[in-house]
Amino acid sequence: MEVLYLSAEAAPWFKTGGLGDVASALPEALARLGHQVTVVTPLYGALLPGAPPPAPTGLRAAVELEGGPVVLGISAAQRGRVRWIFLDEPGLYGRAGIYGEGGADYPDNAVRFGVLSAGGLAAMRALGRRPDVVHANDWQTAPAMMLAKLAPVPPRTVFTIHNLAFKGLFPPDILRRLAWPASLFTPDGLEFFGDVAFIKAGLAYADILTTVSPTYAREITTPEMGGGLDGLLRKRDDVLHGILNGIDAEVWDPRTDRFLPARYGRGGKLSRRGGKARCKAALQEELGLRVAADRPLFAFVGRLTWQKGIDLLLALLDGPIRERAQIAILGTGEPDLEKALRARAAAQTSGLAVRIAFDEGLAHRMTAGADFLLMPSRFEPCGLNQMYALRYGTPPIVRATGGLADTVRDASPDLSSGTGFSFGPEEPAALRAAVERALAAFAKPDALRAMRERAMAEDNSWEVAAARFDRLYRGLAP
Repeated sequence: MEVLYLSAEAAPWFKTGGLGDVASALPEALARLGHQVTVVTPLYGALLPGAPPPAPTGLRAAVELEGGPVVLGISAAQRGRVRWIFLDEPGLYGRAGIYGEGGADYPDNAVRFGVLSAGGLAAMRALGRRPDVVHANDWQTAPAMMLAKLAPVPPRTVFTIHNLAFKGLFPPDILRRLAWPASLFTPDGLEFFGDVAFIKAGLAYADILTTVSPTYAREITTPEMGGGLDGLLRKRDDVLHGILNGIDAEVWDPRTDRFLPARYGRGGKLSRRGGKARCKAALQEELGLRVAADRPLFAFVGRLTWQKGIDLLLALLDGPIRERAQIAILGTGEPDLEKALRARAAAQTSGLAVRIAFDEGLAHRMTAGADFLLMPSRFEPCGLNQMYALRYGTPPIVRATGGLADTVRDASPDLSSGTGFSFGPEEPAALRAAVERALAAFAKPDALRAMRERAMAEDNSWEVAAARFDRLYRGLAP
């Protein structure tokens, strides 16, 4: 089938989080199943280091706005089996950030991503391609689900919810500015408590809804996790599917990872003198921590936000763990949380390393070099970092929610089963208790090595998810 896959970001060109990884790996997995996949994303102002520059095609696509059409250049790249299309309009996308800068969203994001949603469909017309399926992701491309219905021969549509907390809320006049019908501003359309919610264009109009883990699919149909959209999701429950994300098993492979100082796999390379141990020593040295094999090293890699439980992590740093272990933190996010972490790092003379940055290479090295990965998320639709950690033999410490509950098996008291450590309540004490269990496991090297082996044996590759999407696509065929 001809598949148009729309995403606001896609690795290795542009990425702020898990969506960029998904938009890179899932289309390739679908193409391996025989689909003709085209990914459309904006051409932002700053490519990630090492990303191959797209080449202009000379083609153009036009999107109608209130003040007249905006013309988009079309650049292209081929990576693996997938065709990549980049919409080039410097006034909208030629900026350093994807969604904003300095912790603030760009004020014209409604126009930027409204144009992306329409521009992806227009770009396919310019290329002479007619998709059988249009697959959109999160609020930024959700309007494509509604716009696709206006085509003379409408394609079938699939909308994936990566995080329902982000709805794309804008004032009602955005419909006029984007030249969309005013009739969409109804409770059954895009209206949401007086605003326009872009995400409703996907939730209300897509033929199939998916989200990124089975547990999250259940959670978002409840008032506690539905964010005011649970009623709509319950109404459409018959087309809502929870499909667990996968990971790119080629990019995230400790046996071949180009970012690591030493490579390793299961077996002897997990010994005290094996490749993982060398990765830990090198990471401690890189971060300015004392090089000590007998000192447990905990790592956090991700966005520094309330959702990710950073306040729980801050409470952990204020406890006695800093005297018994080392903690390394990498990420960017909310300015007040960044400031609080910097203050903790400045106050502690040893045992804590904080890097406020987006650093892909360091993320790999921390995943490999740490003894345990911290993910105390309040909610986590799927999460990828815990799956990376499992593949690298780094047991995750997670709150049992969303995809974390679906992918991490809690360790038994005698450590004979399980791949990590889970806790339930959103409380510092619950996180501390899980960390204490991990510290106890660290004191039992043989049992911990067996847990690492179990973790690395887990299969979280994209093949399983791609097969489920393949069945959904084929079920939509005329």
